[in-house]
Amino acid sequence: MVAALGIGAVGAVAGCIGAPVNAETPPSEDANEEVVPELDPAREIDVNRIAADPTDVPAPVDWDEPREHDITLRTKEAVAEIEPGVTFKYMTFEGQVPGPMIRVRRGDTVNLRFEVPADDNSDIHNVDFHAVYGPGGGAVDTTLVPGDDAAELSFRAAFPGLFTYHCAVPAMDHHVSSGMFGAILVEPEEGLPAVDRELYLGQHELYTTGDLGEKGHHAFDHGAMLAEDPTYVVFNGEHHGFTKDRRGAIGAEVGETVRVFFVNGGPNQSSSWHPIGNVWSRLYRDGDLVSPPARYVETTPVAPGTATVGEMELAVPGPIKIVDHALSRAGRRGALAVVNVEGESNPDVYVPGSDE
Repeated sequence: MVAALGIGAVGAVAGCIGAPVNAETPPSEDANEEVVPELDPAREIDVNRIAADPTDVPAPVDWDEPREHDITLRTKEAVAEIEPGVTFKYMTFEGQVPGPMIRVRRGDTVNLRFEVPADDNSDIHNVDFHAVYGPGGGAVDTTLVPGDDAAELSFRAAFPGLFTYHCAVPAMDHHVSSGMFGAILVEPEEGLPAVDRELYLGQHELYTTGDLGEKGHHAFDHGAMLAEDPTYVVFNGEHHGFTKDRRGAIGAEVGETVRVFFVNGGPNQSSSWHPIGNVWSRLYRDGDLVSPPARYVETTPVAPGTATVGEMELAVPGPIKIVDHALSRAGRRGALAVVNVEGESNPDVYVPGSDE
């Protein structure tokens, strides 16, 4: 398995995970052992990048009276890479995982146009906003077969917070696992305190017919989903997507305050959300933006179907590794993103060891 993952994968979370034990399993002597069929070859990809850009966050609310927002949300099923050489057919909102972050103010009205284009979809889809008072969070009125006329509805953002949205057809666990979830931010009337940088990350589980790191095309595995035994647990749809070996780390500077909007699509497993080398200096548990934030929290549980907001103060340079602290998920299954902090050292806070 170490060979399949590569040295970088098992060492990527250094600082919280020790070196893996090099234990080998002797070959089976059972002549009747079941032969596991090989995967189909990796498919041609439809999109080069399934992972949503974590820096693609809508601008903060700068208005103080209710307004209307016309928002179109389209579904798209697409083959993309979980990691190099490993393909999977994702289900998405707007061709990315998680779906686009939506940002409004409490009291605003959202006029939603929901589309399931026939050219991009083979399955029925809809959308359930946890920020909506209404049947199924809007799911009842947005359920479409590919090629149906667009669904249109309006809702008032009646309560503030960061909330999940997701597909909620009867096979919702399959669709959410395949990438159909996102977050809507409803800012309080007074807005949020200003910060230097904002990021957007989404965690979910991928249940596939292949083994972790096995090259080829991974089909969805319903049995593994029912057993809640994922192959991958990832941020933004990709295994270790925001590391130097993949898309590159996320940039930041010493002295900045960084706010992270985090949504756990699930569909089944809670996240133990933690920044290695930092803490959540202000944590808005469960997306609650009205209560006073918790202070200096190391790790926080984020249940499936829940969104959370955390802020970090960047006092020293170096990598901060945002992980699910269920450590096999971070080190091996993919739930890790690196924020690379650049700038002057701060010996009042941290002095690195000497090389001499």
